[in-house]
Amino acid sequence: MFIFLIVLQALVAAALVGVILIQKSEGGGLGVGGSPTGFMSARGAADFLTRATSILATVFVGLSIVLAALAVESAKGQKVDTSLNRAVAPAAAPITPAATPAAPVPADPLGSAAKK
Repeated sequence: MFIFLIVLQALVAAALVGVILIQKSEGGGLGVGGSPTGFMSARGAADFLTRATSILATVFVGLSIVLAALAVESAKGQKVDTSLNRAVAPAAAPITPAATPAAPVPADPLGSAAKK
């Protein structure tokens, strides 16, 4: 059931994004223009898209609340480690200083190649 609600939440979110992008913004934006003599007038399309946006937003928020409640309920049965002293990695060996190189490093390692 949890997976079904998550998939439904994703579909509602995608539909909400689509409906918002289709709406005509004040600057023109991504709105799809049409003739007023068509199936839906510009005013009717705007009212429909506004209503669809509010319904999808309400469903999205409702699903978010339900999913959060289900997640809390499923976590109640599990033991949760709340201690701050968790070992992430095993204890490392103490750091020792690096040994000095046996031969000194020349000041210009590519000096001989550059002279040729």
